[in-house]
Amino acid sequence: MSPALEALMEGCRYPGKDDMKGGVMLEPFVHQVGGHSCVLRFGEQTICKPLIPREHQFYKSLPPEIRKFTPQYKGVVSVSFEEDEEGNLCLIAYPLCSDPVDLENKEPSADGEPKNKLVKWGKKKPSALLPENERVRQSRKEEKGKSKWDDKAEVLYYSLEKGNVVPQIKHNPWSLQCHQQHLQRMKENSKHRNQHKFILLENLTWRYRVPCVLDLKMGTRQHGDDATEEKKANQIRKCQQSTSSSIGVRLCGMQVYHNTTEQLIFMNKYHGRKLSLAGFKEALCQFFSDGRVLRQELLTPVLQRLREMRAVLEACESYRFFSSSLLIIYDSASSSAPSRSRPSRGGEEEDEEDDDEDDDDDEVGAYGGRHDLSSSSGLVSPMVDVRMIDFAHTTCRDYGEDSIVHEGGDSGYIFGLQNLISILSQLEEHSND
Repeated sequence: MSPALEALMEGCRYPGKDDMKGGVMLEPFVHQVGGHSCVLRFGEQTICKPLIPREHQFYKSLPPEIRKFTPQYKGVVSVSFEEDEEGNLCLIAYPLCSDPVDLENKEPSADGEPKNKLVKWGKKKPSALLPENERVRQSRKEEKGKSKWDDKAEVLYYSLEKGNVVPQIKHNPWSLQCHQQHLQRMKENSKHRNQHKFILLENLTWRYRVPCVLDLKMGTRQHGDDATEEKKANQIRKCQQSTSSSIGVRLCGMQVYHNTTEQLIFMNKYHGRKLSLAGFKEALCQFFSDGRVLRQELLTPVLQRLREMRAVLEACESYRFFSSSLLIIYDSASSSAPSRSRPSRGGEEEDEEDDDEDDDDDEVGAYGGRHDLSSSSGLVSPMVDVRMIDFAHTTCRDYGEDSIVHEGGDSGYIFGLQNLISILSQLEEHSND
């Protein structure tokens, strides 16, 4: 168990608002590009999301062959909706006393040593509490360093100033939308119930300076076995009207930074549903591009990972990953600089204690560090990650309460993987021409 959680467990109780320093204040997870569940940042290397029993069961009973393709499961916390001393509304995580085994959360610091204090957020206010005029706003129209946001916009383009781009990058608008909706629901329910279980999971983006994230909804079927007829019909319609039915995969969200054009692009799931096969391929080209050319060095490791995943799932008996997503992540800064989340001004790792004492004018970007992309030198191999996420509707033979038991592998998911492999293989061949 990490020192942070050991500190939280001390006394094994739920402090009130006068005692909030005993918990961990949660922030929006700024790199959430898809889904509808609220994902929150627990620590540098850990996120959390509302506990769904089926998904929790999946993570606790993962077969070893699948585990390497999923985020690391780190336990369970209790989250409450509270006010701080200034009257700001916050989400605070506390240990779940009834299930201490679940709280074995190894949360090493950047240099591999365990943290020796609670996670702190510095002097900045929680980003979800920023005034409306400070929040990311969305538009299809491009502006220099700005953008406007309306609820109907599905694709957002930012042009960023050349140089130190990280402090200019704000929250992915989808993450803020999910966070604000969940915060409102918890606020409305807080009078009747103000303790909610959240699961702790590995933050797959923590190592990256400027994470590019692609969320792909996998499979030809999205509804679970327990879906109502209305839900089933709705999900079938979405599949039929998108690339899910034809190729077993559709775009559910994307953020990418093109470092040659200094352009940041966000796409949400509504745009992804409308894409034709040609549009889906074009979106993949955008994701694996630097703004001018395809980055072949990204495609090769992604394809290797996808082929390994396909082989595992083909041998995975009775599992069905309905409505699950595939995340592809890489660092757009890695073509010009080594990937580390927090180098100090002198080039060595900063101590966590010093990080909280930085001056207010030493701005921290939403992407997790203080970096000048133009000042780094040296080419390195890009860091690429491919993981399966979202298992709220997963089932397998070992789930004894499920009335339906499926045979063989998840053919819909495997069909999507195969088509994704084929499309990316074509892009790789094209980039070699």
